[in-house]
Amino acid sequence: MHEFQVRVYYEDTDMAGIVYYANYLKFIERARSDWVRDLGIDQRAMRDVEGIVFVVRRVEADYLAPAHFDEELTVRTSVISSSGVRMLLTQEVLREGTPIFQAEVTLVAVTTEGQIARLPEALRRRIH
Repeated sequence: MHEFQVRVYYEDTDMAGIVYYANYLKFIERARSDWVRDLGIDQRAMRDVEGIVFVVRRVEADYLAPAHFDEELTVRTSVISSSGVRMLLTQEVLREGTPIFQAEVTLVAVTTEGQIARLPEALRRRIH
């Protein structure tokens, strides 16, 4: 499991000071990028040398409670399963240990031309 801290800024909120729903997707994207980096995978090199990038295939999200301006949140990322070309992750956004947003995210590896590709071997070794 990977944890990533994020603070809610004014730009993340609507007029009521509540996090705009689409911004949770930005929070979990940042957390996934940080998770991959912590695994020792350089996504720029993966793109430039191997010609492979990750794309989101599917997101199923549940909004459980609102987050507000200036709150500190934690995003937890865990691998549920993986195959040669895809990963299924669970991501939670928590406020003081209580889940306020949950998502299952399916990522696939594709070539820079958009064709399905195998997940890089270095990544597969680290997530199993």
